[in-house]
Amino acid sequence: MAQKNNIQFTIRKCTASDQHAVMSLFRDGILEHVYPAFFKAMSHPDHVGVALSLCMAGYVLGGSSYFQALLFGSAWAGLIYYCCHEIYEGYMVRRLSTDMADIQANYLDNPDNGLWVAEADVNGQQKVVGVLAVMGKRGEEEGGRFEDWNGGVMAEESEFVQDVGDGSYGEMFLMVVEFPLRRKTLGSQLMQKALDFCKDQGYSRLVLDVSSAHTAAISLLQKFTFAQTGSHSNTHANRWFSRLARINVMRMEKFI
Repeated sequence: MAQKNNIQFTIRKCTASDQHAVMSLFRDGILEHVYPAFFKAMSHPDHVGVALSLCMAGYVLGGSSYFQALLFGSAWAGLIYYCCHEIYEGYMVRRLSTDMADIQANYLDNPDNGLWVAEADVNGQQKVVGVLAVMGKRGEEEGGRFEDWNGGVMAEESEFVQDVGDGSYGEMFLMVVEFPLRRKTLGSQLMQKALDFCKDQGYSRLVLDVSSAHTAAISLLQKFTFAQTGSHSNTHANRWFSRLARINVMRMEKFI
C-alpha cells in the first residue's frame, strides 16, 4: 500500500467478482488511445499536405466555396480517425474473444499467469482503479514473434543479453490506471508488481508491445530502463488502415 496526495492504493490479486470492473477498465484503456493516435497521425507532414490539397480542390471545385473546402479536408481527417478507431477497437475485440473471454481459466487458475487489480478509496468506497495482467511464455514460443510482423525490425542479437535458463519470460498484456488517478505512483507500483512476479516465477525478462501513440506508457518504460528490441507496423487490421494511421508498435524488454 502506498500513499500520495491523500490517496491510498492497494494492489491485490484479481477475483471473479472483479471481472466487470476489469473489463470496463480494459475497454476504456484501449479506446482512449484513439484520439492521441489520430492527432499524431494528422500532424504528419504527409497528412497535412493531403488535407491542404483536398481543401484547395474543394475550394476550386465548389466555385470558391469555403464550405466545400472545409468539407473535403474534413473527409480526409474523418478517414484517418476511422482508421485509428478500427485499429484499437479491433485489438480490443480480439482480446475480448481470447484470453479476456475467460479470466478464470486463463489467469486465476493458471499459476504461470498473473492478474491484479488496484483499489482506492473513492468517496468513502473501495473502487477498482487499475488493472495489470502478465502471461508466462516459454522460449520456444517466441521464435516466430517477428515472422508475421509487417515491416518488422528487430535489434541485432549482440545488442542485448541472451536468455538464461529455459528461456521463459513474462509478457505484459494489460496495464491500465483510471485517468483521474494517474501520475500518483500507481503506474510505477503496478510495473514493479509485474517485475516482482516475473522474478518470483523465474522468468528471465518482462516484455510488452506498446504503440507509438501511448507516450505515457513509453515514459514509464524508460523510467524502468526497458529497452526497445524491435518494431513493426502490423496492427492486424487492414494494411491500409495501419499505413494511414501511421501507428508503430514497439517491442520493449527488460531483463530481470
